[in-house]
Amino acid sequence: MNLEIKEDIFDVVYEPLAGANLTNLLRLSAQNKFRISFRYMPRFLYAVMLSSIISPFRIAEKIKFDKHIRKTEVSHPPIFIIGHWRSGTTYLHNLISLDKNFGYCTTFHSVIPGAFIAGEKVLKPIVASSIPETRPMDDVPMGPDLPQEEEYALGAFTPYAYYNGWCFPKNMAFYNRYVSMDNVSRNSIKEWEKAYLYLLKKLTFFWKGKRLILKNPSNTARIKLLLNMFPDAKFIHIYRNPYNVFFSMLKFMVKVLPRYCVQNPIKKEEMEEMILDVYSKLYKKYFEEKNLIPEGNIVEVRYEDFIQQPLNELERIYGGLGLEGFEENKKVFGNYIAAQSRIKTSKYKQDKEIKGRIYKNWKFAFDKLGYEP
Repeated sequence: MNLEIKEDIFDVVYEPLAGANLTNLLRLSAQNKFRISFRYMPRFLYAVMLSSIISPFRIAEKIKFDKHIRKTEVSHPPIFIIGHWRSGTTYLHNLISLDKNFGYCTTFHSVIPGAFIAGEKVLKPIVASSIPETRPMDDVPMGPDLPQEEEYALGAFTPYAYYNGWCFPKNMAFYNRYVSMDNVSRNSIKEWEKAYLYLLKKLTFFWKGKRLILKNPSNTARIKLLLNMFPDAKFIHIYRNPYNVFFSMLKFMVKVLPRYCVQNPIKKEEMEEMILDVYSKLYKKYFEEKNLIPEGNIVEVRYEDFIQQPLNELERIYGGLGLEGFEENKKVFGNYIAAQSRIKTSKYKQDKEIKGRIYKNWKFAFDKLGYEP
């Protein structure tokens, strides 16, 4: 698989750190011993500048809305879309979010989570201008009001988030631990829980009490933590042939990591090892904890079936979780599916040596998920 890492060191507007709380940005910098690669200093300075500009909006929001947010109850248990990155989670999230019964985390919310209420009129146009029309790895449409995974927002509130490892790739293995939350301190987990609950309360407040439909691949390994917070939460797990997951994730990292990093990016060979390691930890934890989910609160979806018959699979999801609204939204769902038909799934030249490594590391997942090697 011939992929080259391409970068533009003056490409600063895609930097996720730019929306971080200033205190969290400083914490992350200290956590990484202020090792910012000289070539990426423009990117880091842009993050500091934008974070500073956002600070007054953040303060204003805290003064005006914080009391109301903290009093907000997440009265409807959230629905969590889980599954490894590159397994169809975005398509599924975009589709279900068309149902107006649900609220969700938008791209704008995820980029500026500390000020998306008070700063919407002023800051949203800035965010909109920095977002490409489509994602660089698969041409899926992007926009400030479209659904997005809230892991980005968590990375703006706390150091304990997966994508912080993409910004600081020299320390990527450290941040990867916060996917499964294994071998991390109890204080770190408590801070993560506090930040996540506050974010979900804020989203619930924004959406005026609607049930949240959330997509976050990292949550695949956090079932127990999520059930401790929301015992009646519902889950949609979408999974895909592990070979295709690997090659798609590698393409994703090669294209996106150089846009996020403020340190020299890791080599492609190191990316391959990271992908193998994170997938193993993610799914071993998922298989270990998924039986904790009460019966009737989880539906498993095979990516290949979903791509072939998305409307039928969506109806099965609604029925399996006891959700209302499928029939009234059926036409809207159908129109969206028809519009997405132009987006083609990538084909990958699968090297035998790499396939052997994938199967050796992920045999347990091939067996559990029912895929042939």
